[in-house]
Amino acid sequence: MPRRRTSSSSSSTGSTTGATGTTAAPRNRTPQPVRIRRRSFGDFVKAFFAFVALAVLLVGVPGALATQIGWPLPNGVPSFDWLQQEITVHTFLNILTVIVWLAWAQFTACVLVEMKAALSGVGVPGRVPGAGPSQLLARQLVAALLLVGATAASFAPGLSQLGTGYDANQQPTVAAAQATPGLFAQQQEQASGAASALAEQASHAAAHADAGGSTARQGDTKYYRIQPPEGRHHDSLWEIAQRHLGDGRRYKEIFELNKDRVQPDGSKLSEASLIRPGWIMEMPGDARGGELVEMPDEAPNVSPDVQQQISDYAQTGDHAQGGGGAQGGSDQGHGGATQVSVPDQQRPAHDEAGHQQATAVGAESDSSFGLPEALLTAPLLAAGLLGALGRRRRQALWQSAFGSVGGRRGMEPPTPTGDAQDVQDALLVGADPEGVRLLDRSLRGLAASLAEESRALPVVYAAWLSNGDLHLQLAQPAGKPPAPWQQGQDQTFWMLARTDAERYEDVDTAAPYPGLVSLGTMDDSRLLLNLEAVPGIVSLSGREADRAAVFASVAAELATNGWSDRMTITLVGFGEDLTPLAPNRIRHLEDVEALVETMEAETRQRRGALGAAGHDSVLTGRTGPAQHTRWAPHLVLLAAQPSAEDAVKLAELAADASRLGIGYLVGTETGDLPGAAWEMEITGQGKLLAPLLGLELDAQLLPAAQQRAVVELFVEAHPERETDGPAATPPFLVDISEQGRPAVYARLVGPYEIIGLDNPDGERSALLHEALALLLLHREGVHPRVLSSALWPRGVTDDVRTALLDRLHDWLGADPDGTPRLATDGSGRLTLAKTVVSDLDVLRSLYHEATQGRGVDSRAVRGRLLTDALVLVRGPLLADRPEGRYRWLTHEIVDAQLPLLVADTGLALCEFHMEKNRAEKAIEALRAALRTAPADERLWHELLRATHATGDTDRLTALATDLIGRSGARGLPPRTEALLDELLPAWRDAIAAAG
Repeated sequence: MPRRRTSSSSSSTGSTTGATGTTAAPRNRTPQPVRIRRRSFGDFVKAFFAFVALAVLLVGVPGALATQIGWPLPNGVPSFDWLQQEITVHTFLNILTVIVWLAWAQFTACVLVEMKAALSGVGVPGRVPGAGPSQLLARQLVAALLLVGATAASFAPGLSQLGTGYDANQQPTVAAAQATPGLFAQQQEQASGAASALAEQASHAAAHADAGGSTARQGDTKYYRIQPPEGRHHDSLWEIAQRHLGDGRRYKEIFELNKDRVQPDGSKLSEASLIRPGWIMEMPGDARGGELVEMPDEAPNVSPDVQQQISDYAQTGDHAQGGGGAQGGSDQGHGGATQVSVPDQQRPAHDEAGHQQATAVGAESDSSFGLPEALLTAPLLAAGLLGALGRRRRQALWQSAFGSVGGRRGMEPPTPTGDAQDVQDALLVGADPEGVRLLDRSLRGLAASLAEESRALPVVYAAWLSNGDLHLQLAQPAGKPPAPWQQGQDQTFWMLARTDAERYEDVDTAAPYPGLVSLGTMDDSRLLLNLEAVPGIVSLSGREADRAAVFASVAAELATNGWSDRMTITLVGFGEDLTPLAPNRIRHLEDVEALVETMEAETRQRRGALGAAGHDSVLTGRTGPAQHTRWAPHLVLLAAQPSAEDAVKLAELAADASRLGIGYLVGTETGDLPGAAWEMEITGQGKLLAPLLGLELDAQLLPAAQQRAVVELFVEAHPERETDGPAATPPFLVDISEQGRPAVYARLVGPYEIIGLDNPDGERSALLHEALALLLLHREGVHPRVLSSALWPRGVTDDVRTALLDRLHDWLGADPDGTPRLATDGSGRLTLAKTVVSDLDVLRSLYHEATQGRGVDSRAVRGRLLTDALVLVRGPLLADRPEGRYRWLTHEIVDAQLPLLVADTGLALCEFHMEKNRAEKAIEALRAALRTAPADERLWHELLRATHATGDTDRLTALATDLIGRSGARGLPPRTEALLDELLPAWRDAIAAAG
């Protein structure tokens, strides 16, 4: 189609009002050409040098060889005597000449292949065997030469689609028009197929010539014909909206006007990313632009066949049938433009309360009190980090208690300060462990249900968490989902309501979709992309700092999430300091070269292993009867821009990656990456854009400052880390003398009891007691947001939180000197006065004083302090807490600290008595400690020794029998068996005889 120069003035767009009072936009009587980027002087310079280079390589090289050296091959058939001739310098020159001629022939073939593909604008360029760098050079020279041509087609058409094809047996079907147009759509059809389809449609349209054009002459309707690829890019609805509507985000309007309408080639527009050359698009009335925005009756430079196609197309759609167009559609369809890319919100009535609670969370988040907003709005990431941090701290605590690191650490983890403290508080506020638990149970439950029905797991491209419901978007329809799952808005969606998910219990099956990772939110729905299943590379463009925040968030969530079993995460170009988050999962490579070498080897290994096991993909291998753990995903996060050659290699590796359980997320500065199946862009405003897929998310980020603080928390909690100062100094010591009698004393070790305060009246008493318990367990201070999120996990408004703090302040009162017992420190955190203590504070102080204070030099003082400490132990922490409350204890490590502290106290008191051979007293102390720490192997060992010291063999045999009964099917630990062999050699025979 010829192009016309843009006029300096455009036609008026004013509106006129008819007799009926309706407003209609004027007809676009003077179509204007599309604005095309003008070629710069640099483009012409590049084209000139490319022409010179091609001329030298294609003409100069053979000319020089022919004139200077000549034809290197013999004129006739060589005889056997030729093999016996002496090898001279001339012989070597002939051999080198042959090699140069072959290299020239190969390069010439590359140029011809690339030129043909570029001029035709269709298909992926054929690969010349063994060419590699030669073909890459030819491609770049041809591209530079054709860059200034007005009719130049793509110099690498289809290269960006390398690897997007799915396995031949698992081709994703194009979903019907739905509320998620464009998500993970297949690539666009090529121009050659569209051309033949246009001709067929033109002949078909002739049969309807009488009716054609009747609705096309409505005066305010404009049309656009999809063009073949220009440069390297295929046309897209986003670019069309950008050129002709002034805003790419208005592509949704074009989609709504044209979805499900029959195109000239007989197909339909069903996804915003799937448009084909030759298709017709009806445009909004305010569209502007040149001849590409055409009226069916005013297109002088368009063939009659195309005019007829536009007229025929104008008769389709809701507006042509009196349906009212996109805005008057029925609710029974797939939703309007407001639901683009988000599952249909069919929230049942029972979920309204949850929706209101979510609104309350949003109200509370308006005031973050200086906490990092990035973690407050990332509930799954925060839950994963918080859970991993808790496990790391427990590991350090246990290793310290059992002496594996020389007893260098105390009972308390280091108290974070500064940014690390803010990040820890943000994790406590933002984490949604219940959501993670439900997601994990739901996915494993689905896998178990399908296994019972002998059905394969469907390939899942993404998951949406929306108002508590879980929506899985499948690569292709997979039949009816197993109960309690339901069909979603179409056959490619399976949905599970939150109330149904809560009925799931833990099942012993492999995690089916461990590669799911949060990307951001859209319309209150959270998107999790299955990096493992995307058929190709996921590219991310944008500023380096913004890309780094996305990469860090993805890496941190993959490393710590609660819905996967095993995986490998390879980081390249960033994240070396992220390794402490999950040393067993994360590995760091220095450069892209090392990555390509590593992934080539692993790709070969996985292909061979799949073939040997008889599986078509890692999904069937992971979830089948064998449930091979080796099918764990390997996710590659490459933040550095790969070179052109490396990018092609990665694209080739990614072509079969989804079948092998390998996913690639690659950063790019230009937004143009070979093999990219899903292209995203992160903006400086925190928006994650995927225009061709219809997505605009509020991105989930982990900025550099928060990343450093998170890593600091994990490093400080490392079991092997050296610490300064006394090993077991508690953060808060109580004056245990008579003069240190507290004003308020709370008993937490056992049933909850408060002495020194009147019991508050009303239903708020439980909240006040819970708030005080949280403050007592955190003498370093509690952030107000942490307190409110602990009491109201589903969210609370500012006024309710403020009212509670006022009541708590009034209830605790003030000391005789007027000092309030609830205060706020310089960082805004709530702290308790030293006159408000708990029995746990006293227990820690007594043990510390007995082992590191006055008890060190006085045996009598040590015995009295240890005895007093053990008397305080009345049971587990908060033994009588109401069901459903105190859920914040799952974030704490006090459940591990208290048993170890009690065990250490019992062991110290046992040692104290055994020094004087008081075995019965030692047994009494150990029995008291075992009531709180029954799983501590150290206590049982000392109990065996103390019982042996009594000389009562029957009593020792009975204790051994009790230990065997407690050990269950696992049997006694090896160290316990060894100790029994030493103390009671015939214990096995004695127990067998007694049994």
